[in-house]
Amino acid sequence: MAKGYWIAHVEVRDPERYKDYVAGAKPAFERHEAKFLARGGAYEQVEGEDLGARHVVIEFSSLAQARACYFSPEYQAAMQHRLAAATGRILIVEGVE
Repeated sequence: MAKGYWIAHVEVRDPERYKDYVAGAKPAFERHEAKFLARGGAYEQVEGEDLGARHVVIEFSSLAQARACYFSPEYQAAMQHRLAAATGRILIVEGVE
């Protein structure tokens, strides 16, 4: 079974409020066994429009797990802090085997 991934590009406007999102989302990530592959580290944008200053790649055991995490009550509650503190794009994609 192919893995599932979240790919997120975020521009944080309110770092203090964003901390509430990170803390609130942690239980959803733990419950769905998320593995962070990239999380806000150094980057170089070489093409396209500006996607923000924070880039995140999260691996899940399957596309279904990735979707379940995003739509979980824990994540949906935490997401309200992210929406208030940042602008971003999140994609859920299926990996290749």
